[in-house]
Amino acid sequence: MTDTILRTPGNGGETHQASDADHPVLTTNHGMPISDNQNQLKAGARGPVLLEDEVYREKINHFDHERIPERIVHARGSAAHGYFEVTDSLADITAADLFQKKGQRTDVFVRFSTVAGGAGSIDTPRDVRGFAVKFYTRQGNWDLVGNNIPVFFIQDAIKFPDLIHAAKMEADRGYPQAATAHDTFWDFISLMPEATHMIMWAMSDRTLPRSFATMEGFGIHTFRFVSKEGKSTFVKFHWKPRAGLASTIWDETVKIAGADPDFQRRDLFERIQRGDYPEWDLGVQLFDEEFANSQPYDVLDATKIIPEEVLPVRIVGKMVLDRYPDNFFAETEQVAFCPSHLVPGIDHSNDPLLQGRLFSYQDTQIKRLGSTNWHQLPINQAKGRAETGGCPFMNMQRDGHMQMQVPKGRANYEPNSLHLAGEPGGPREDPATGFHSFPAEEQGPKLRIRPESFADHYSQARLFWRSMDPAEQAHIASAFVFELSKVSLPHIRTAQLANLRNVDEELARRVAEGLAIDLPAASPTATPVRDMPISPALRIVRGPREKHTLEGRTVGIFFADGSDREEYDSLIAAVKGAGGHPLTIAPKVGKVPLSDGSTVTADAQLFGQPSVTVDACAVILSADACARLVKEGAAVQWVMDAFGHLKAIGHNDESKPLLDKAGVEPDAGVTDLERFVDAAKQRYWDREPKVRTLA
Repeated sequence: MTDTILRTPGNGGETHQASDADHPVLTTNHGMPISDNQNQLKAGARGPVLLEDEVYREKINHFDHERIPERIVHARGSAAHGYFEVTDSLADITAADLFQKKGQRTDVFVRFSTVAGGAGSIDTPRDVRGFAVKFYTRQGNWDLVGNNIPVFFIQDAIKFPDLIHAAKMEADRGYPQAATAHDTFWDFISLMPEATHMIMWAMSDRTLPRSFATMEGFGIHTFRFVSKEGKSTFVKFHWKPRAGLASTIWDETVKIAGADPDFQRRDLFERIQRGDYPEWDLGVQLFDEEFANSQPYDVLDATKIIPEEVLPVRIVGKMVLDRYPDNFFAETEQVAFCPSHLVPGIDHSNDPLLQGRLFSYQDTQIKRLGSTNWHQLPINQAKGRAETGGCPFMNMQRDGHMQMQVPKGRANYEPNSLHLAGEPGGPREDPATGFHSFPAEEQGPKLRIRPESFADHYSQARLFWRSMDPAEQAHIASAFVFELSKVSLPHIRTAQLANLRNVDEELARRVAEGLAIDLPAASPTATPVRDMPISPALRIVRGPREKHTLEGRTVGIFFADGSDREEYDSLIAAVKGAGGHPLTIAPKVGKVPLSDGSTVTADAQLFGQPSVTVDACAVILSADACARLVKEGAAVQWVMDAFGHLKAIGHNDESKPLLDKAGVEPDAGVTDLERFVDAAKQRYWDREPKVRTLA
């Protein structure tokens, strides 16, 4: 037969013939080359479509089924590949292979997520962020599945369905999406005093992270390290961002959501693309039974922290994310994390929230990914680093939906003796190197009960509030006012205010005044509320991890026709020299003429790149351009928002009328271009009383 070139109805063109020198041949999933990917098989040019068209049927069948059930929680996620490197050996504390030698590296895959919203929601709601790390160790996969907050809403996993049902969109109306400012959530929270500590964190700037690279991560629970000699040490895990802690302001967050719903996902991608790899230090709090028993709270209670001033965090490693996924669905969407995935040398504690998670996550993955063989998906496979020989997984589990391996031999059971007959006998247990649970002694009657040591629900909430910077306290009070103002049932507001009186009278008063309602009597407490020493480590604003730097951060440079070429070039060079990323923004993106007659192309257009999307702002305008732009609402708003969101604003003299129109008042963060780069390394919290007075 000879090749035939067919006209493609509708476009008058010819089908493109693939060749080895051009593109690989398009095929079906079973390898059959496809001759036409533009038209269904029909009986005549205008006739009916034929059922025998396997090319179409396979394509549409796969399309119809290409969505899998999204995660019930943490549905909106972004992820990246990278590695973990030991900087301080823990060989004397744990038998876990990945912590043995300084300089030893382990591949990781990290997924960041919001909790309440669906997969199609936005990146930047007020919400807890998931911080899940899969370590591909030589001893198997270890999943450290945590959040960007070190405590949780509930103490026992049996309440998790109730928490999520209350936080999700309301069952009768299907809204709000990715928001907690509604009746059912606050009804639940007001009736669950144990949630008070977590709700303080949730109303703080911690739930408005500027980027994934500028937020902390926590394992939340108390785990165990077990040494080669069998000694147990309790451990809490902390991820500390090397870029420093940074969050947004609520008004800024709302505007980011409208300007770029993918803001944090885009930031992660672009940081990796330009080589500003996100990095974290891994820290541990190590302690024994004696220390645990000496504290005025229970270390098995997931609503409690161990303040860093009481037990310092020891840095033992660093994590670097240096590669974005090749395929979002295959990796970011199909990755499956389970707290039950451990390696020898790491074990669980009796934290009842953790114990419940050990079952729930595995059960969820089977449902979501449709098979008990989900561990065979490439992103979930145990593999280790190639240079260390990897980590094959092998056992006697067989068959099941979507089995992707082809096990050899007759033996699918253990023990067996088939290897004596020349058959591959299969894997065997290894008492020397295999996983051993720590032999803790447990006894007691079967009871549905919580220990009395779990009964203090307010002392650490008070600790958190009183540890905050005044600016953060204002943000927390404002967040409570905003959220409770969305509650339509007055008794829910009253109940929550009654709980807040046990946290701090000033906080409760500010929220009540913001809502214009009377303060109710404080709710009863199970134990006296303690005044604990404040913990500056809990702050973001003016705290120990608020880093003044431009490294990895974006500076918006607003210019227009006639802007001074020397000022333009000098500022870009200065930002780059400080490790920042200059983003040029103009009213029009193409061929903007500068003062010397040359033209440049802007990175972004004014209407599509509001100042909320950058970390600091500079304005370089000619007098003529400024005269035009003071009449342009988007330009005035660009500067007004930068000032209102406490960002540094650099400007040349010709731009001053635009700043005046935007209501910019002189302060340390409003500078000339020469001083701008140094000023751009921080926010100006002292400015806030000038621009926000409520709560």
